[in-house]
Amino acid sequence: MYIPPHYKMEELSEIKAFLQSNSFGILVSQLKGKPCATHIPIELEVDDKGKDILTAHMAKANPQWKGFGANEEVLCIFNGPHAYISSSWYKDEEVPTWNYIAVHVYGKLNILSEVAVMASLHRLVDKYEA
Repeated sequence: MYIPPHYKMEELSEIKAFLQSNSFGILVSQLKGKPCATHIPIELEVDDKGKDILTAHMAKANPQWKGFGANEEVLCIFNGPHAYISSSWYKDEEVPTWNYIAVHVYGKLNILSEVAVMASLHRLVDKYEA
């Protein structure tokens, strides 16, 4: 994703807050050599070593998981507010644009144990049922 320097967000605490507030993301991976994407809740959590991780659950009926390999590189996309910006709003003539907030997180995919999946699902339900 191209980010003009004056829009680049590098403050980790702001990025984490954004991920927590906009946790319905898009998990992108490869399936039979083609890009595959699923819109799912992707939660920012801390593992038992104190490391930030993203956790998610995908339905077994979703074919995307069948392409997951050990330590596969994936992309998680998180979107926030966005808006069209008309060129008529500029003092000098410019072209229209689109303002938006998005975070792309690249990482290695690891499949959780059944116990870890259930614990993650309980945390997810507790969060959204509260």
